[in-house]
Amino acid sequence: MKRIFGIVAVAATLLLVSSKPIGKDQESVASDYLIQAVLWYQSSPEMQALYLQGFNMAKTNLVSFVKDQTDKPKVVVVDIDETMLDNSPFEGRLIHTGKSFKPEIWKEWSDKAKAKALPGAVDFTRFAKSLGVRVIYISNRDTSEIAGTLKNLNDEGFEFAVKENVFFKTNESSKDARRKQVSEKYEIVMLIGDNLSDFSTVFDKRDGSSEYARLNELKSQFGYRYIILPNPTYGDWEKPITKGCKSELEKYNARKGKVVGF
Repeated sequence: MKRIFGIVAVAATLLLVSSKPIGKDQESVASDYLIQAVLWYQSSPEMQALYLQGFNMAKTNLVSFVKDQTDKPKVVVVDIDETMLDNSPFEGRLIHTGKSFKPEIWKEWSDKAKAKALPGAVDFTRFAKSLGVRVIYISNRDTSEIAGTLKNLNDEGFEFAVKENVFFKTNESSKDARRKQVSEKYEIVMLIGDNLSDFSTVFDKRDGSSEYARLNELKSQFGYRYIILPNPTYGDWEKPITKGCKSELEKYNARKGKVVGF
């Protein structure tokens, strides 16, 4: 009889443990939401197809743009992270350690200079060079990362990966001032990125609704002078969702609450 009671007690304990809300009070809420997105990014051929499609479209359009007469030399402005270089191993580290984004973890990854080129990215820079079009890199990486990033880009075979062609973040995240700086010397004929703010300052402030109206106003540019690439892991799109959240648990609940079901 004692043995039976013991078994019942163990079963009851297991039931209580298994019925406990998963992730509600665990460190994993900081990064578990990334699992499916990172798996898709690292494991799906569809991800590769989308990058190839984007860069193929960019090459086709660039052939047309080089025929236009401009007073200044033509350039294509590209973002770096999740546009030219794949940083998904960084998100993978967060998943495996149950951590949220921390500058010191990012710096550890960035210093390795081991990010792989994304599908079609290197080939696009070579194609642009063959047409006499320069590629300019505008990134929100910190200026302290320039040397390591240039090493990474060169190791992966990117063209134009020299200091004069990179514009990293200084005082602000908005890329508008840096685009204007580039425009003083060059004619920007195309922009490539994974975040809407890579294309226009009108997307710098996100509230979760007005950006759709601004997107509609510029819809003719996407697939033409604006080439946007997939990034399901992070971006400005998430800011309105987690605005005001102070803890990872609050962010978890905010994300979950935003999901539409039936």
